[in-house]
Amino acid sequence: MEIKEEGTSEEGQHFLPTPQANDTGDFQLTSIQKTPDEPQLEFILACKDLVAPVRDRKLSTLVQISIIHPTEEGLIRYSSTEIVEGTRDPLFLTGVTFPSEYPIYEETKIKLTVYDVKDKSHDTRSFLGYASFKVGELLKSKQQLLALSLRTSDGGKVVGTIEVSVVKMGEIEDGEADHITTDVQGQKCALVCECAAPESVSRKDNLPFLNAVLKNPVCKLYRFPTSDNKWMRIREQMSESILSFHIPKELISLHIKEDLCRNQELKELGELSPHWDNLRKNVLTHCDQMVNMYQDILTELSKETGSSFKSSSSKGEKTLEFVPINLHLQRMHVHSPHLKDALYDVITVGAPAAHFQGFKNGGLRKLLHRFETERRNTGYQFIYYSPENTAKAKEVLSNINQLQPLIATHADLLLNSASQRSPDSLKNSLKMLSEKTELFVHAFKDQLVRSALLALYTARPGGVLKKPPSPKNGTEESCPQDPPPPMKRQDSIPHHSDYDEEEWDRVWANVGKSLNCIIEMVDKLIEKDGGSEGSSGSSKDGEKDPSAADSMITHPKEDWYEQLYPLILTLKDCMGEVVNRAKQSLTFVLLQELAYSLPQCLMLTLRRDIVFSQALAGLVCGFIIKLHTSLHDPGFLQQLHTVGLIVQYEGLLSTYSDEIGMLEDMAVGISDLKKVAFKIIEAKSNDVLPVITGRRDHYVVEVKLPARMFESLPLQIKEGQLLHVYPVLFNIGINEQQTLAERFGDVSLQESINQENFELLKEYYTTFMEKMPPDYISHFQEQNDIKDLLENLHQNIQAKKRKNVEIMWLAATICRKLNGIRFTCCKSAKDRTSMSVTLEQCSILRDEHQLHKDFFIRALDCMRREGCRIENVLKNIKCRKYAFNMLQLMAFPKYYRPPEGTYGKADT
Repeated sequence: MEIKEEGTSEEGQHFLPTPQANDTGDFQLTSIQKTPDEPQLEFILACKDLVAPVRDRKLSTLVQISIIHPTEEGLIRYSSTEIVEGTRDPLFLTGVTFPSEYPIYEETKIKLTVYDVKDKSHDTRSFLGYASFKVGELLKSKQQLLALSLRTSDGGKVVGTIEVSVVKMGEIEDGEADHITTDVQGQKCALVCECAAPESVSRKDNLPFLNAVLKNPVCKLYRFPTSDNKWMRIREQMSESILSFHIPKELISLHIKEDLCRNQELKELGELSPHWDNLRKNVLTHCDQMVNMYQDILTELSKETGSSFKSSSSKGEKTLEFVPINLHLQRMHVHSPHLKDALYDVITVGAPAAHFQGFKNGGLRKLLHRFETERRNTGYQFIYYSPENTAKAKEVLSNINQLQPLIATHADLLLNSASQRSPDSLKNSLKMLSEKTELFVHAFKDQLVRSALLALYTARPGGVLKKPPSPKNGTEESCPQDPPPPMKRQDSIPHHSDYDEEEWDRVWANVGKSLNCIIEMVDKLIEKDGGSEGSSGSSKDGEKDPSAADSMITHPKEDWYEQLYPLILTLKDCMGEVVNRAKQSLTFVLLQELAYSLPQCLMLTLRRDIVFSQALAGLVCGFIIKLHTSLHDPGFLQQLHTVGLIVQYEGLLSTYSDEIGMLEDMAVGISDLKKVAFKIIEAKSNDVLPVITGRRDHYVVEVKLPARMFESLPLQIKEGQLLHVYPVLFNIGINEQQTLAERFGDVSLQESINQENFELLKEYYTTFMEKMPPDYISHFQEQNDIKDLLENLHQNIQAKKRKNVEIMWLAATICRKLNGIRFTCCKSAKDRTSMSVTLEQCSILRDEHQLHKDFFIRALDCMRREGCRIENVLKNIKCRKYAFNMLQLMAFPKYYRPPEGTYGKADT
């Protein structure tokens, strides 16, 4: 009875190419009038007086919805309702929705086929009857309701009636959903919806912003009864994100740039003794190979133009390693009587993990710990620096690379102001130069640089440092000439009796002294010109070095440029000397980490980059969606720039076999997101895709907003304040493998992760309460009981109860109440994730929107059988079955089990 169009999936929503208005030449297609970005058409279904094929049989019916496009041959299977059991008058809770992108016209024909399902587990069904109508007929009908006869064939026997009723946003119809039960008797399909006014910001502004992020939406419609027998309407939407590929490409480009820069710095380290020179050559060989690999991956990813989805079956593909698995926005939009419309978003994504690398030796959490322990305890001849010191070296190097050109630019601007003889301009230029130079000087207030300078000194041939050219204008320096002792492994800051440690202090201090000379000269020039009493006085520490300024006798009519030029030159030379020494010494620190273990060290970096890339793509998607939905919430915007956002990850991985390694990867990848900050900028073109800057230990994601949206933001955000995120992960294994882990294995990894992240969540809440304004806090506390929820969460974590999903529900509730971003992850974000998000959606409907208690399980059944998540399974593995079997499901917590007939043997 079903016609399947070639090239389409057996089930699900299909997006056809939009035909031209006259592509048949016979008639004009009429578009449906609708609100922008709203579904074009939504309707609900009910049957009456169905005739059973066998007397006394209790029917179990579903309706299959198919489309016949006016310019196409054949039938396209579009969607189905849920199965309603035991009645001749089924009222279906699953509706039909056509999203704004779908090519539907008034001339489009819709066919409704009613089946009697005899065996749900094997999907055995018999045909009862069908009816069809054109979209235009429905829209122009009285009350936009059609009552159609169901027939066995054209002109055949009538076997009942099917009612089709258009759902309208914001309308309240007469009638209530009284006594809706499985044996309901023929009442009208009433719908009661009270909807909030649309947001004030123009949808036209929002569309390019959202459409740049979300692609290929799948939409579903439900109506469920409330506890007072009104109807609530629920729209479920699932969308891919183009950020799945965009973010990894941005990130890999940054890695290549960073690694090429590091490789160049290693080459410019200067002459080293044979031992260190051989190590450097070996390191460079491996590092060059890594850069080539990253470039190859980027080339392959760049071929994926327009891609926005990586299926679960592709998780082991090397070229797609950096791309998150099955990343989607899962959204529930609730229109309920007497309550304001509400949106609930969860980002669903496969656990960030290095599947191609495998899990034979564990994941990042274990691998990094083992690597660091071995490196600390080895007797190998190298100089040990802690991970903190190595990170510090990278940070200082990054600051140098950013600040040196900035200072040079501001110095040139100062000279430009001097040549124009403009006191105000001169003062402003000096202020900027002073600020950047003080930051530069502060960057070197660290014992690490001294330690690294001595370490490098001992690694030079013969231990003699070659003396670089002296800076101009007589700033002092000296170089130690005595040879060093034999090189030894160092566990702390090196010391050497012949090494002049004060030399670095002098070189470093010369930058500050040079700046002081410039400040004093500017003061004198402006004062003699009859300007203000001085620009900015002496340096911060009150020191003055008047020699250079006093040595020049100034005359009012003399050229200011000529007076300042030699001093600027001295500053640049002193800075160049500091940069030269610091860069080489800190690069030598990085060489230690790389030299210890090749290629293991680089492979760990690769693994960490892969996992972080997957995690970051999801985070950026979640941040942008959250920003968009909360733009008109002043409390949220204040929280964003005052405290930052909590980002809560729900993990459903077991602590058994390969999934232990996945969880170890995921824990590090999510923790690494602390290194990410966001900045919101105004979009200057139609390109609103985010841009990433920075390096491995510190990234800034620039999110672009259209002008009108940007203007509505608080000043602090508009001025470019960095916005921080606080990621937390709670994991509870729920499958049969977790049963094995609990009985025969080890669950300590899960317990440690949950306890550590509880402390982070508590810390965030404390900061939130301290930093948000008192009036906001008092209102917040009236509405929410976070303190009690946190205590409850803590008790559940301490209880160490098996498969304690209460931990998940509590963490998710706290996240939502704190305006956070929600994530749900399992291995593929397909099966366990689908059970979890549908349970969360129905729990929200029950707890926040008064879903009738008798309909909780039936709502779950609707969402799992014909909702967005079964479409997610289809798009991943080309099969409409969750990948569970009966034996596995016996180990699952009760509410995480799918309805009969929706699961079976399938690859994950």
